[in-house]
Amino acid sequence: MQTVTLLGATGSIGTSALDVIERHPDRYRLHALTAHSSVEKLLSLCLTHQPEHAVLGSEEDAAQLEAALKDHGISTRVSWGEQALCEVAGQADVVIAGIVGAAGLMPTLAAVRAGRRVLLANKEALVMSGALFMREVARSGAVLLPLDSEHNAIFQCLPREHRGGLDRHGITQLLLTASGGPFRDHDREALATVTPDQACAHPNWSMGRKISVDSATLMNKGLELIEACWLFDATPDQIDVVVHPQSVIHSMAAYSDGSVLAQMGNPDMRTPIAHALAWPERIDAGVRPLDLFAVARLDFQTPDLERFPCLRLAREAMMAGGTMPAVLNAANEIAVDAFLAGSIGFTDIPVVVETVMGRIERHNADELDVILAQDRLARHMAQDVIDALATTAAEG
Repeated sequence: MQTVTLLGATGSIGTSALDVIERHPDRYRLHALTAHSSVEKLLSLCLTHQPEHAVLGSEEDAAQLEAALKDHGISTRVSWGEQALCEVAGQADVVIAGIVGAAGLMPTLAAVRAGRRVLLANKEALVMSGALFMREVARSGAVLLPLDSEHNAIFQCLPREHRGGLDRHGITQLLLTASGGPFRDHDREALATVTPDQACAHPNWSMGRKISVDSATLMNKGLELIEACWLFDATPDQIDVVVHPQSVIHSMAAYSDGSVLAQMGNPDMRTPIAHALAWPERIDAGVRPLDLFAVARLDFQTPDLERFPCLRLAREAMMAGGTMPAVLNAANEIAVDAFLAGSIGFTDIPVVVETVMGRIERHNADELDVILAQDRLARHMAQDVIDALATTAAEG
């Protein structure tokens, strides 16, 4: 029996992970469930699963949850804040890192430093602090397994003992597939008028609003490119992005003998979650088998970097190295929040990111304090750029 801490239990990753865990009560027991502010959702999960710990973002929300659990006679211990997140992340056998954005960095890093089996869905942890993060993985002996469908697919296509760069294993290229999002066929004029609800209506995957917007801009694929570089010891020029609208091939690895290995399946996050939970074994994920006759065709396209410049910006950030990926991520988070709030347009998101990247000096990313300082600076600067865009729009 393995204990599991689920960071981000009320999000889409958390929902899928809980479904898989419920199918295997003889293998997994929930140690902790966490959420930022979704008190009612976390209460419902605690009543169902009765974990030892529950963590929320604020003291007020924690007090509300604690009182409700007491009324129901549930003994789950409730705490709040980043320190509490880091504590529960270091205690369980398995930690599922499903918190979205930079907020997931510290608890995910705490799980790594504790030498846990870390199932990584929080790509921002590697985007922000890749070198430091992977150094801690090596030092602690943590087992790091990717949950993003693309990275999990690549992991399944690589040799089991993959270490020391792609060339060492005869791998010439990694191919990250992208659905292209809901606007892959929109022209630039149409992109300027899309709404947040349209951007969040992903054609294939059920995701949170922030990740859905990132998918629509292709920033999500850019962040995945950066993450893949760290996970698989690859350089940016060894990774290509392929638009594959059906989302059936989740990613591929090309070998020097001409072979291309692909991992296929229905677009359902329970597949990579089940794979990583049980690895190197295989367990039931509750996912229906892939029916190739129903799929009928597989299409592939080259991404359009003029219509979707976020992918270009992410590659440039990784090539620049140091703190530039952290700057990219921070500026994007602020820009996406502004778009979802109606403060800027969809096509303003890459404008904000590129402007911030051009104004902030790159630093070495060897120290966490430096990374976090650059993250804060980029967020402040992104807000300044957004305010300036709003002023210009109002004057126009």
